[in-house]
Amino acid sequence: MDASKIIGSITETEFNQQYKELNWTGSFQDYLNIVIEQPGVARTAFQRVYDMINSYGFEKYVEYKKEIYHWKFFDDPIDNGKDAIFGLDIHLNKLVNVFKAAAQQYGTEKRVILLHGPVGSAKSTIARLLKKGLELYSTKPEGALYTYKWVNIGEVLKMENEMPCPMHEDPLHLIPNNRRAAVLDMINKNKERSDLVHIRGDLNPACRYVYSALMEEYKGDWEKMVTNHIEVRRLILSEQDRVGIGTFQPKDEKNQDSTELTGDINYRKIAQYGSDSDPRAFNFDGEFNVANRGIIEFVEVLKLDVAFLYDLLTASQEHKIKPKKFAQTDIDEVIIGHTNEPEYRKLQNNEFMEALRDRTVKIDIPYITRLTRETEIYHKDFNAETVPHIHIAPHTIDMAAMWAVLTRLEEPKKANLTIMQKLKLYNGKSIPGFTEDNIKELRKETTREGMDGISPRYIQDKISNALVTDKGDGCINPFIILNELESGLKTHSLIRDEETKKRYRELLSLVKMEYEDIVKHEVQRAISADESAIDKLCGNYIDNVKAYTQKEKVKNPYTGENEEPDERLMRSIEEKIDIPESRKDDFRREIMNYIGALALEGKPFDFRTNERLHKALELKLFEDQKDTIKLTSLVSNIVDKEAQAKIDVVKNRLIKNYGYCEICANDALGFVSSVFARGDIVTKDKK
Repeated sequence: MDASKIIGSITETEFNQQYKELNWTGSFQDYLNIVIEQPGVARTAFQRVYDMINSYGFEKYVEYKKEIYHWKFFDDPIDNGKDAIFGLDIHLNKLVNVFKAAAQQYGTEKRVILLHGPVGSAKSTIARLLKKGLELYSTKPEGALYTYKWVNIGEVLKMENEMPCPMHEDPLHLIPNNRRAAVLDMINKNKERSDLVHIRGDLNPACRYVYSALMEEYKGDWEKMVTNHIEVRRLILSEQDRVGIGTFQPKDEKNQDSTELTGDINYRKIAQYGSDSDPRAFNFDGEFNVANRGIIEFVEVLKLDVAFLYDLLTASQEHKIKPKKFAQTDIDEVIIGHTNEPEYRKLQNNEFMEALRDRTVKIDIPYITRLTRETEIYHKDFNAETVPHIHIAPHTIDMAAMWAVLTRLEEPKKANLTIMQKLKLYNGKSIPGFTEDNIKELRKETTREGMDGISPRYIQDKISNALVTDKGDGCINPFIILNELESGLKTHSLIRDEETKKRYRELLSLVKMEYEDIVKHEVQRAISADESAIDKLCGNYIDNVKAYTQKEKVKNPYTGENEEPDERLMRSIEEKIDIPESRKDDFRREIMNYIGALALEGKPFDFRTNERLHKALELKLFEDQKDTIKLTSLVSNIVDKEAQAKIDVVKNRLIKNYGYCEICANDALGFVSSVFARGDIVTKDKK
């Protein structure tokens, strides 16, 4: 391809037009016309952040009878999900509500937003996503904002001829305080409450100096001053350019002081201007200064020296900062920090920091406790596209995620509920005897669920290590990953006590048992393989249970005659999940009550959501068909052609229907065949 075509594609008309829009300049009068037509250009930083999040829309869904908002912005549509946040809708909704309240000036605009949670719980990712979103939003027409620069001032002030506003302030700050009310009355005439324009704050010291000098030059002719010396321009927020986006993180106390936040004296210019109190000899380049109109992130904020934390008090409550040797200066920015638990406990125990605690809105960002959402984190990083050279066997990622979630759950207080069942309830599975209200109670009775446990980073590191070492010769399976996770516990830097390590190993054993059941059942399904047969068997069972519980008869589909419910069929299914004769009536009523509850909510019954019934149906169908294939022949040295052909059919079904490759299909069949050889096929539900 010709290079000129590549260059042409970069400089096409749309690009040039966008460049012109983003670099728009005009007079103060032009800007006033824009404010009248688009009052949103004069929004506060909190209003802009909330509108930015809201611009991507949201979805509502119901979980445990509670309506929850899923804000699409946190899916990271900007970078195709690179920084997507999974499984934290409830907590992200609390964060968005803080922004919403602040946007409406209800008080939270005077607070420091503190994201609090364990390591690896996505606190930094949330802050990074907000900064990235705000940058992009400022380039869109609906997110436009403006600032100004002083022009043609060299001759009057004996300095450079142009001076951009060092803090990127709204040009409306140029309107004198005693005229603002009258101006706003005219701008806001006939406007809705949501479109009202406000002017908050005054000029920074440097601009105030130039303003005063020019007003003196023009004998108080404000109109002439702004006409001749003010050029308004579009403002594009950028962390790279340090415009409207600031980031501050702790360093060595000896090499860091508060001037990094509020700016410092430019000693080279003192000789030029004659005084260190001349604002022209001051660099307004502290993180608070550059973040004006946007957002400032404090990385591990509570690790900062106390002297820095004091700066947060006036910055949050009064929206003012105190540059060295100058009066308090107005700022308009979202202050968001994040911290881990030890530092937060330290803050709570420090009685001298009550003022900061009082000015803080804490948003808990815990670990994910829903399995499907946890697996999404790892599937995003480890999939066929990102790891094309090694096959990841089915359930490998899921089992690693299952263990991670189990470490974060508190042991259930109900005697009839295991921690594995609790995980499945949280994941949307139904267990007879447990309703949505019961699940809400389970969550409420916990004290620290999600705040302890294994970090996603540990799981990612161990999966990466397994992929690099490639112990499966081109395919890694769940046993390889689970062994990798267990061996890493010996040197885990965040787990010091042996009791915790012992508990985590016990949970790994539970996950291995769970995987063994899963792979057995998958092989069983591959042998039976007929979904329509399971559907038919389920329909037949439900018809008979309905007739039995309502003391009715069942119509025989072949003879058309009404017959008594098929007790033999019902018991052959129920026995697969260890329902004794004495409890069959209770179990059948539970099934019918469950179906009835779903019907009241307008939901259809699907046996796949009832794990025990699903397993019983599969085992029944497998039992009916298992004689057609002898898997135990796999562990024998002699396999006849007919048996091998049937085994190959099962293997191909595993590959085609369940995502196995040749290697892990052989591994799965070998494992299950060894179980069959021991006569250890599971026909009862152990959970």
